[in-house]
Amino acid sequence: MSAPSGSLPAARPERPALRLRLAARGLDGVTLLTLPALIFTAALFIYPAAYGLWLSLRPAHHAWWLANYVHFFSTPYQYNTIFTTLWLSLPISLLTVVVSVPIALRVRRMRRQRLLTTILVVPITLGTVLTAQGLLNYLGPLGWFNRSLLALGLISEPLRLVHNYWGVFLSQVIVGFPFSFLLILSYVSGLDPSLENAAAMLGARPGARFRRVILPLLASGLVTTFCLSFVQAFSVFPSAVLVGAPSGATRVISIAAYRAAYEQYDYSMGSAIAIIMALVQMLVVGAIFRIQGVFYRGPMSGGKG
Repeated sequence: MSAPSGSLPAARPERPALRLRLAARGLDGVTLLTLPALIFTAALFIYPAAYGLWLSLRPAHHAWWLANYVHFFSTPYQYNTIFTTLWLSLPISLLTVVVSVPIALRVRRMRRQRLLTTILVVPITLGTVLTAQGLLNYLGPLGWFNRSLLALGLISEPLRLVHNYWGVFLSQVIVGFPFSFLLILSYVSGLDPSLENAAAMLGARPGARFRRVILPLLASGLVTTFCLSFVQAFSVFPSAVLVGAPSGATRVISIAAYRAAYEQYDYSMGSAIAIIMALVQMLVVGAIFRIQGVFYRGPMSGGKG
């Protein structure tokens, strides 16, 4: 039997509130707490990077929009700064990571771990400039180190340890080691000791336990630490000026960008060099993670619990 002609149409289902619809898409109140961080990132990273890229494509004298990049890669004095910076940053990053691993493994078993960790991270509180000044006083021609070697008769003339490659290398190792050590210590502290104990019960020696148990579990953390240390070392500037040879062996890419922008007042060229600097870092970091993905596909960590 059909419904009477005067009956009301069926009511539409009530539409959920906007808050519920946003929550269904993952945009709840907790997610919105990330909004200030996104605004902060956009204001201090995305906008400056985009503006720098735009400025680099507006060369002086209304030249071709890629003129800055063509000039950089066609001038050996400019593009050689990339290799100089890599020759500094890659060995520094590798050394700090390699040295940090055995120290972190030892520190995690000590009772006074906090005290020793505090002592080891003191250089990071001094800053690059103060560390470089200390190296000048200690390793310079009239510094304590050379004077001690001369007094002992081990050398006939002072060793040249500053205002060259080795001055920058030592300065960056001192400053970069605490950073690498703290990261690796956090990874090492998260390893489950029962895994190593089980390997020891099965007769594995310390070297075998490290190679077959600890190192695979630390692989991802070591790669991440190396990449972060590399990015930090690649942007070296004060050390290259204070204890290096900024016009010679340690003319890194950051010095080239600074001189273009603030000595030649060519902000467009300085921005182009900064963009190239960022691209080189991304290429190296991407290549490292790519190599890690090819050779190692194990667990990301060996956490407790």
